[in-house]
Amino acid sequence: MATGVDGFEDPPAEVLAEAAAAFGLLASSARLHIVWALAQGESDVTGLAERVGGALPAVSQHLTKLKLAGLVRSRREGRRMVYFVDDPDVVTVVRLMVGQLSARADVASAPVRALRGTGA
Repeated sequence: MATGVDGFEDPPAEVLAEAAAAFGLLASSARLHIVWALAQGESDVTGLAERVGGALPAVSQHLTKLKLAGLVRSRREGRRMVYFVDDPDVVTVVRLMVGQLSARADVASAPVRALRGTGA
């Protein structure tokens, strides 16, 4: 491994490939929304479809891809499957990224809201 800036070592190619694959799956706004929802708590496919505003078959397909990648797991509860994010690091990354972007959007739109309220 090569040492980069500030003493950080470059990760092995396999680690970068695995990270790129995970980020690639999360590059879909629908899948990111599903992981975001599951980071808040487990759900079945019907609840997820209602929450993310997707069609049941589409949400099911996204869940299959996320499960195959190991980002999401499921367990059977009676007749339904309950999905959850079992990796706290995935939860941390998704919450951090979405939270930062939400905060940035709030700050960027704050002056616009203030101006609209003045009647100008």
